[in-house]
Amino acid sequence: MTVWEAKFLSKKIMESNEIPLLVGHFGVGKTDIAREIAQEAGRDLVILVLSQMEPGDLLGLPVRDEKEGKTKFLAPDWWPEDGNTIIMLDEINRAHRSIRNAIMQLLVDKRIHNHKLPEGTWIMASMNPPEEDYDQVELITDPAFLSRFFILEITPTVEEWIRWAKETNVHENVVEFISKFPEFLTVKNFNSLKKIIKPSPRSWVKLSNVLKNLSQDEKEKFAYVLAAGIVGPESAKVFVDNSTLVDFESPYEILVEGKIPSEIDFHKANSLLVRIVDFINYVDDNELDKLQNKISTIAQNFIRFSKKVPSDSAHAFLRMLIDLSSQPGKKGEFSDNLLREILRFQELTNEKR
Repeated sequence: MTVWEAKFLSKKIMESNEIPLLVGHFGVGKTDIAREIAQEAGRDLVILVLSQMEPGDLLGLPVRDEKEGKTKFLAPDWWPEDGNTIIMLDEINRAHRSIRNAIMQLLVDKRIHNHKLPEGTWIMASMNPPEEDYDQVELITDPAFLSRFFILEITPTVEEWIRWAKETNVHENVVEFISKFPEFLTVKNFNSLKKIIKPSPRSWVKLSNVLKNLSQDEKEKFAYVLAAGIVGPESAKVFVDNSTLVDFESPYEILVEGKIPSEIDFHKANSLLVRIVDFINYVDDNELDKLQNKISTIAQNFIRFSKKVPSDSAHAFLRMLIDLSSQPGKKGEFSDNLLREILRFQELTNEKR
């Protein structure tokens, strides 16, 4: 999703007393999102860079209470004075083993030891994607831990970055280069944490809490992205396709039946493309066999659909197909065939012009 979408949804999630987890490569603006939300909401911001913290920094230090004859923990110096605060848990994927349990206690009970967070405190978290380029710990792959968050995976658009670069006085040669060669802005694809997520009674309640805080138009734009980030893409697909939350077509209807919306705004387009990507990513082999027989129809319908969506989003879909085409098995074969068919129809269209 875009930086704007991640910022918008993070605020909605925290307003619902839930916790967003921003996932993206370094430099995509995760910390800036927290700062902007805090500024706009009039809240103090506490950023805890967990990879650089010792246990005492997070937990506070133990002291002896002579009157009661017990050991107590002092509140750490970052502890908020009131609930008008956002706590940003940065780099949770690099948190030391000794403070992971404390993080869980903070997420679940909003407390550490005998210190309870002031009522109304918002919590958000961020991390790099789970790839071998980063120093990871097994915490990231723990479904019980991840189930506490709404996972929001960020890929900034070129337009967003260029606008930010001009506002922050990035050198004009750099801005000009990225404008001409947007493929060098950032890595577009990474292993998705959403693959690990499984639905649970708790995760459905969390989803309900946030949906209550959205307008109908916002649900149409973001229901799938939210659901995929808390109950997983497969459950989200069935949920959205079989509910009244979204009144536009499903990926199957678009790709196979050719039901292309006549009008579609930027954020709905992004939502649909995410659903289409996940549709191909998580479809089973039996369904792939059926789709193989309709590959030309799917390619033509995608080309029609791509004319309705931002070019960046359509190109991201094609890059995803390139990645999937290298996989062994039916998914790789299907993705390769679909990619070839899309390119063939595009060449035919260009020749006619």
